[in-house]
Amino acid sequence: MNFDGVRVLVVGDVMLDHYIAGQVKRISPEAPVPVVSVAKRWSVPGGAANVARNLVRLGVDVAVAGVVGQDTAADDLRAALAAEGITDGLAASASRRTTCKTRVLAQGQQLMRLDEEVCTPLSAEEAEALKAGVISLLQGRQAVILSDYAKGVLLDTANGVNLCRVVIDEARRMGIAVLVDPKGSDWQRYAGAHCVTPNAGEFDAACGVEPGAKLDRAQRESLAADLRTRYGIERLLITRGPKGMALFSPGEAPVYCRATVREVADVSGAGDTAIATLAASVGKGLPWAESMHLANAAAGVAVGKMGTAPVSLAELNEALREQADNPKLFDLPNLVEKIEEWRRKGESIVFTNGCFDLLHPGHISLIRQSAAQGDRLIVGLNSDASVRRLKGPTRPIQNENSRALLLAALSDVDAIVLFDEDTPLELITALRPDVLVKGSDYTIGAVVGADVVQQAGGRVYLARLVDGCSTTGIVRKIDNHKDMP
Repeated sequence: MNFDGVRVLVVGDVMLDHYIAGQVKRISPEAPVPVVSVAKRWSVPGGAANVARNLVRLGVDVAVAGVVGQDTAADDLRAALAAEGITDGLAASASRRTTCKTRVLAQGQQLMRLDEEVCTPLSAEEAEALKAGVISLLQGRQAVILSDYAKGVLLDTANGVNLCRVVIDEARRMGIAVLVDPKGSDWQRYAGAHCVTPNAGEFDAACGVEPGAKLDRAQRESLAADLRTRYGIERLLITRGPKGMALFSPGEAPVYCRATVREVADVSGAGDTAIATLAASVGKGLPWAESMHLANAAAGVAVGKMGTAPVSLAELNEALREQADNPKLFDLPNLVEKIEEWRRKGESIVFTNGCFDLLHPGHISLIRQSAAQGDRLIVGLNSDASVRRLKGPTRPIQNENSRALLLAALSDVDAIVLFDEDTPLELITALRPDVLVKGSDYTIGAVVGADVVQQAGGRVYLARLVDGCSTTGIVRKIDNHKDMP
């Protein structure tokens, strides 16, 4: 998965998230509060700027528009955006301060948060200046995100201008998808959006449901339909925390997506990650339901991180791999990337290969001996076409996906890659394993790829064979027993 060529604009309430981290070893003698021994401080873009940061980490071309003050926090935010490669569409206000949230952390837990903010609508002058910049930034975008934190940028101004309405009307005229992360119970300013992404609490509030009320699936679907009709919103995607996501689209049955089970470190910024991934996917041209599944996977990664940390494209692809039917089955480009990651950790790479048509004790012995030669074991698996050329038209007995799934069930196997050639020479050349393993019925000189590995400083290991174990022998026994009474 990649988002090459996707261009997205984020409009909304930008912030600077500041962190103070340290250790707590005692309680203050002055008051019953913990004393934090400060170890480090850092700042990152927050709010709408964090949405932009998530997008750029996915490989998307991003611009962000919002309002900041004329203060050091604004300078820090602009510098952070520039360092990320995010186009700065921020307007400076002489009357407002930059929204800044300071979180105090100790022992990996958040102790408190300090908010510095102005939560009032923009002045007429501020709104007009930002409006002009936003319209110019819309050109050439596939999607625009309205990130509403109710700090003022997307609220009605004194002269009646509402930036939400301006962006939605202009984007629809230009054929650009509009996605909204909402705030508050009155969604009239979001009318005409292609998708609004409330969390469960925001959805309940917009529907007038009492906080904590239990809704069954039929009730939720009815309320979603009413909400869409009332505000002229095409789609609703409800983020439901540990319950996953639900997508409500016109003329289609609702689609539900279970959350990825992960250890939760911090839910801060998970909504930003979700809408960023959703917009990137829709901008790429993927269907809404598929885009929701990608957003759900990304949000699952985000909650496993401390603070408002973005999710990279590599992390998203790894999460998708973990959710796949066979997470150990790689294509060659992704496997090369994975090997480089392992090597950066100082891990050695072992490679063996075969057809593995009917998994038997000989195969298990080969796998165990191979795994013992290094840190990570890669198995090159002949494709169905390759097996037919080597073994004849009646083989393989099991198709390549079934054979790969059985190999993946072995804990010693770290990765599997299919190859369509008669030999794995191209694979070995691309992967550059530290150890190449083959059965002891070969000599080192006869092992395909031995010269490639040895010239690169690696070695070849000949594994002991298990007598009487072969797929051909098993097939022959089955054939011999077919005609027995």
